[in-house]
Amino acid sequence: MAERFIHIEDESQLSALFGQLDSNIHHIEKNYNVGIINRGGMIKIIGDETDVADAEKSVNALLKLNSNGQILSDQTIRYVTSVVADGAERQLEDLGKDGVCVTSSGKIVRPRTIGQKNYIDEIKNNTIVLGIGPAGTGKTYLAVAMAVKAFREHKIKKIILTRPAVEAGEKLGFLPGDMQDKVDPYLRPLYDALFDMFGGESFSRYMEKGIIEVAPLAYMRGRTLDEAFIILDEAQNTTSEQIKMFLTRLGNESRMVITGDITQIDLPDPKKSGLVEAVKILKGIDDIGIHRFSEKDVVRHKLVQDIIRAYEKFNEGRKNHA
Repeated sequence: MAERFIHIEDESQLSALFGQLDSNIHHIEKNYNVGIINRGGMIKIIGDETDVADAEKSVNALLKLNSNGQILSDQTIRYVTSVVADGAERQLEDLGKDGVCVTSSGKIVRPRTIGQKNYIDEIKNNTIVLGIGPAGTGKTYLAVAMAVKAFREHKIKKIILTRPAVEAGEKLGFLPGDMQDKVDPYLRPLYDALFDMFGGESFSRYMEKGIIEVAPLAYMRGRTLDEAFIILDEAQNTTSEQIKMFLTRLGNESRMVITGDITQIDLPDPKKSGLVEAVKILKGIDDIGIHRFSEKDVVRHKLVQDIIRAYEKFNEGRKNHA
């Protein structure tokens, strides 16, 4: 039986580590088959040597994340234990230390996974970035946060968000209202992200002044977009011609982020997705970054990760039997 001790001086950190009704610490105990006891600010971990060592790594990583401003949720516990299992806990040391921007409610937007941090670094270091991955990885939300950061730092003068309305197809004509009313439901996730960052009053004012533009992809044709941060969301549903058209809108002092999930293509022929093709064509070009998220970067409910893994396993089995 092995024992390890961790001294915690900050009472708030101790409370954050244990969680409500000790839920966080119970999760760690169950995951590593160890016992964890609080003795007046001294954490004692008891169990088999290997399990205790891994549990100690996870606890230290969680304390570091908390000191960087991270909230220790169930999702955070799951993520940290998976990173420790991969032997990559050192990559967690600076995670979340630097916030991206502050929302209208005062919340600091931070990367919550190593994949999210690398994605933000790609956006910082490249003019064009393609962010590819499953739902719940923060692809769009973090891109919007980086656009808001650039705007507040006066690096760009305009934020443009767009996505294809593939799901609508010919059914657009049956929806009430003018064209903007018809496509708004497909742009709602983009509105929500910007509303969260700016707040209702500022968002409405910037929309009226044309500083923020949220429009379907078709509205981009024939334009040159200077001094703008442009985000193309749901790019897996673009055709080759559409994504080429979008990429060639890039103007002076502008940046682009293209996001999508290539496992959720709604086109009649998934093989002709413009995003899939763009990844192949643009690979290796200087100043264009390509970042791939995994299911470990999902920051939604635990079941989202489980669902993604289940579908990946199912699709892999179907390929093997094809």
